[in-house]
Amino acid sequence: MPLEAPLPPVAERVAALNDRYRHHGATAVLERAFSDPEVGRVALVSSFGAESVVLLHLVSVLAPATPVLFIDTEMLFPETLAYQRQIAESLPLTDIRVIRTDPAARAVADPDGTLHKANPDACCALRKTEPLERALEPFDAWITGRKRFQGSTRATIDFFEAETTSRIKVNPLAHWGREDLEDYIANNRLPRHPLVAKGYPSIGCAPCTTPVAAGEDPRSGRWRGSEKTECGIHFINGKIVRGPIGAET
Repeated sequence: MPLEAPLPPVAERVAALNDRYRHHGATAVLERAFSDPEVGRVALVSSFGAESVVLLHLVSVLAPATPVLFIDTEMLFPETLAYQRQIAESLPLTDIRVIRTDPAARAVADPDGTLHKANPDACCALRKTEPLERALEPFDAWITGRKRFQGSTRATIDFFEAETTSRIKVNPLAHWGREDLEDYIANNRLPRHPLVAKGYPSIGCAPCTTPVAAGEDPRSGRWRGSEKTECGIHFINGKIVRGPIGAET
């Protein structure tokens, strides 16, 4: 039998996918991600945060056996852990995996749990980036809930991104606005994260997340008072982004 032709480079596949699906909606993008061999093995990465239930519900309808990776940094709000359990029990997702850092590595790098104060980038790398990278090793692509309206570092994201030379990132909700999310949650009677009503439109670890005032950027409560805007699990043009675009070379 003839050998199968190798897949085109990730960047070429991403360009073709974005060209084809530029005017499609989230459902079509997700269906493509689940069915296209050029996308490959796919996982959903979810924080079970303020807006996560929309994408979790969509995936539960379209492909409930999709692996869902939840990073428990062990510094999350108790409300987030309770919400994660609630969603896991209420949606027919069959493969939710809780990801944590290696205890030995944490004991060496952050023995007293104060690394986030001295070096928040190192804390994110320890508790988020490195555990997620290990968890994603078996996959060719992962689905995120990133949206353009969430802030300047996300203002131009496309449905498909070349995260690295070997992995694709899928952002099916890239073009959704806050009203779209609210309508979807209401129409499907989905439970809200309890901290949303308390002024948290974006929810990360408890020590590094504050409420957001009316009119502020939805992510302004993350690492408030610093230039840091991303935890480092996301890449732009193949580079980890932890601060404003342009801050890293």
